[in-house]
Amino acid sequence: MTKSHKSSKPPHGEPSQSAQDVPPVVAEPVAEEWQPGEAVPAAEVASTMAALEDRYLRLAAEYENYRKRTHREKTEAFDRGATSLVARLLDVLDDVDRLAASDTATSPEAFRSAFDLTQKKLRKELEAAGLERVDPVGEVFNPEEQEAVAVASPESSEQDHTVKATFQTGYRFKGAIVRPARVQVYTDPGAA
Repeated sequence: MTKSHKSSKPPHGEPSQSAQDVPPVVAEPVAEEWQPGEAVPAAEVASTMAALEDRYLRLAAEYENYRKRTHREKTEAFDRGATSLVARLLDVLDDVDRLAASDTATSPEAFRSAFDLTQKKLRKELEAAGLERVDPVGEVFNPEEQEAVAVASPESSEQDHTVKATFQTGYRFKGAIVRPARVQVYTDPGAA
């Protein structure tokens, strides 16, 4: 009589699992059948309660460790991002320091040119990090992205509820408004 050997390979289409990948099966204790009206032994109740309390305490500790770990990881990720941005802004800071230490004999035109270049460099680095200017002149007023601080009478009905001027530029960082633009809005006082 020959013994048939089964292949260790799984059937086609099924993932292979090693003994290490299979979770252990934990056998639950089987309680004797309980009939309504019968008293449950105090020792069995105490044992079950102790097991449940132990399970609860382990889960609570596991959750607390998870919460602390994720908080620490988020903080570390934020700090890495902030460090990266600060490192990119150091060149701009060096330029500002050079401007501040420049000779008083520097012509105003040369100083202004150096200032403009430094400003462009700063804007470029901030835009690369995800900062976007919000200057909505001519657009329809959006109270979620703009703050109306003044109104003006429109010259035509098409201008009603559009932005006439920006008093303070707003900023959006990676899609979220950081600071709303402060604007003057065309509003027809007769339309209510």
